[in-house]
Amino acid sequence: MKVGYLGPVATFTHSAAVSAFPDEEAIAYASIPDCIMAIEKGKVDVAVVPIENTLEGTVNITLDYLYHISSVPIVAEIVVPIAQHIMVHPNNKATWQSVQKVMSHPQAIAQCHTFLQTELYGVERETTPSTAYAAEWVSNHPSELVAAIAPYMAAEQYGLMIVKENAQDIELNQTRFVVLSRNPVNIALPDRAEEKTSVSVILPNNMPGALHKVLATFAWRNIDMSKIESRPLKTSLGEYFFLIDLLSDGETQLVQNALEEIALLGGKTRELGTYHVYRLPVKMK
Repeated sequence: MKVGYLGPVATFTHSAAVSAFPDEEAIAYASIPDCIMAIEKGKVDVAVVPIENTLEGTVNITLDYLYHISSVPIVAEIVVPIAQHIMVHPNNKATWQSVQKVMSHPQAIAQCHTFLQTELYGVERETTPSTAYAAEWVSNHPSELVAAIAPYMAAEQYGLMIVKENAQDIELNQTRFVVLSRNPVNIALPDRAEEKTSVSVILPNNMPGALHKVLATFAWRNIDMSKIESRPLKTSLGEYFFLIDLLSDGETQLVQNALEEIALLGGKTRELGTYHVYRLPVKMK
């Protein structure tokens, strides 16, 4: 089985992918859209992509591709503890105070906002396609006073020296990853016995209180929502779809009844998947 993930090797997505599928072939892709398109076109059997972070919230490009492009359902969620470290090439004897530029994925830079503002104020920041891409670049440019923000495994993979550990704004920093597949998968991680159903909803047109009425279909059935978020429909200004995560364990028929009621109200719904939640058992360095 081929498992696509946001690469290169030593990203947090790579950790999620190889932890969930340790015996399968892992294939790196340069971007989230590339990873999703790979499974959409049948180049891989499974795709693992980030969808939400504790500090920076939703990964919008993932939501947009899941709604607008992908027809492949979500079959699992993996929660990964996130620790961001400042690392440099060991040959240039740099400290985190002496670096002239910091490189990383936009989410990683944002997760370290407080540290960068207080300790590296005025230092140039450059965004990269992934944290591991930044680490690899620093590894390939030993004479540059440039630091990467990346996970511990990236320092090991690319031979870098960590000069500042845990630069993220809060200790309990986590990222949710979704697993996409057209077929059932076996996840080599402890099951938290928590089931979710993700749905998209377009509200009925010109109906006062439409959002309230849609949410009431879940509320009066005692179906808990763990998340609701709106995203542009990309049709015209002011038109949105809603992504709703429901705690659906034992409530499958009630969820279906709620979606049928929304349709009767004039709304449009689509199920993105019903799946279990898994968590990496040991916090990464």
